[in-house]
Amino acid sequence: MAYVICEPCIGVKDAACVEVCPVDCIYEGPDQYYIHPDECIDCGACAPECPVEAIFEDVEVPEQWKHFIQKNADFFK
Repeated sequence: MAYVICEPCIGVKDAACVEVCPVDCIYEGPDQYYIHPDECIDCGACAPECPVEAIFEDVEVPEQWKHFIQKNADFFK
């Protein structure tokens, strides 16, 4: 998995990340957006566009939001 969208996205769902994704791998869920781990090309274009700084590389997810790595994976099962 490359990038993960975490808690700050919940309730905001700005969609700026969706607009800049070159491979359209960001999908809207009921509470937040999710990045498809098999479609993401690790370009990082989405992260700086997020107005609430909710997007992190999977290895850089803050400790308090680590569970979002699994939440993201589960969304695509």
